[in-house]
Amino acid sequence: MFANIEFNARLLTGLEQLNISTPTEVQELMLPLALAGKDVQVCAETGSGKTLAYLLPVMELLLNRAAAPNAATRALVMVPTRELARQVFKTAQQFADLTHLNVGLLTGGDEFKYQAAVLRKNPEIIISTPGRLVDHIKRGSAELKDLEFLILDEADRMLDMGFAEDMNLVVSHANKERQTFMLSATLRHEGIGRIARAMLREPEVITTHTVQDQHEYIRQQRILADDNAHKDRLLVWLLANETYDKAIIFVNKRIEVQRLNEFLRRHRNGIAMLHGDMTQDERNYVMQSLREGKRNILIATDVAARGLDVEGMDLVINYDLARKGDEYVHRIGRTGRAGKTGLAISLIAAHEWNLKASIERYLQQLMESREIPELKGNYRGPKKLKASGKAAGAKKKPKAGKKAAAAKASGARAGSKNSSEKKKLGPRPSRPKNTGTLMDSEGFAPIKRKKPGADSN
Repeated sequence: MFANIEFNARLLTGLEQLNISTPTEVQELMLPLALAGKDVQVCAETGSGKTLAYLLPVMELLLNRAAAPNAATRALVMVPTRELARQVFKTAQQFADLTHLNVGLLTGGDEFKYQAAVLRKNPEIIISTPGRLVDHIKRGSAELKDLEFLILDEADRMLDMGFAEDMNLVVSHANKERQTFMLSATLRHEGIGRIARAMLREPEVITTHTVQDQHEYIRQQRILADDNAHKDRLLVWLLANETYDKAIIFVNKRIEVQRLNEFLRRHRNGIAMLHGDMTQDERNYVMQSLREGKRNILIATDVAARGLDVEGMDLVINYDLARKGDEYVHRIGRTGRAGKTGLAISLIAAHEWNLKASIERYLQQLMESREIPELKGNYRGPKKLKASGKAAGAKKKPKAGKKAAAAKASGARAGSKNSSEKKKLGPRPSRPKNTGTLMDSEGFAPIKRKKPGADSN
């Protein structure tokens, strides 16, 4: 029994081999719905156990249903990155090895000839990235007419990466009588609702801990920095003084990955890097080195924010702050997993302050302020807007223009010329004094404050 469900004995054996005896919240909620044939839309945070939440019911139903003669692929899992695809494939293969089910993997970086051979064997389950699957569909090597299950894992990330058109093409080739699961970290993504309406039929919606919920096991800190040279010194200090098994350093540009890799190698051993321009063999070598402990510090772009399956990753450093709240969540989600504690530190320069503030508003929580006394910089945060009493109390009179000045001078000359006439006419009759001043309802001139901006994605 698992989650009060009588799974196939071989699947239960797989759970025992993974030392899994209790379902997570998302698994407990999703398993009965999936087994009942429902389409399901899931919003759950990184590390919540979503992979088994869809693999277990799919495998259970495939084992209990007889396949049609010469049936092609029966279940498809689409994920945004190669790393996540390999992680899901590894988990699926552990269970498939105990059954008669076969699993295939399709990602960029591998030869089409090899992948076409995999598809000719008609594996029941395929794990794939969208772009590579579309390539196979166009070549005629992938057939989805017999598809019984379609899983869109991390659908929000696929939309962010520009895979919406590929996702639609895949769905257009898939069997319409399929069961569909869509999983993401947020339901607030602007495209999620549209995709769900187009691809799911009367879905059951599951929401566990969202990205706005506090990460219970992750301590989030921020350190102010003057510039990249200051960040370099802070980074060296943190790697030398923090306690960690493995650490990951996130930057936004590939060229910065390479620069930091060369810089840190002059200070420490065990440095590795990961970015989108690397070949699949290079990526695999880096991941294997981390898992085996040959390397313990990884410098990476957001390609490693999702699907990075390495135990002991207990320190995350945002050298560059993530451009969006969702990406920040997935970055720090590399630590604090499975009930273990983790530390996430963001180095914040002046141009990143507004972005930091927008991420805090998105998460509805603040990063803890931290200083390293021996490396304290000049940047202390944005200056607060202060309105002086003089500025707030009265409006400045507008300066006289040239015409007004000329008129005033002309009037002065005329007054001098006709002064004798004024004496003959006598004093000018008095006018009532103006006892009031034009002000707003509060008695002050309005103060316009600029709204804090936010970096665009």
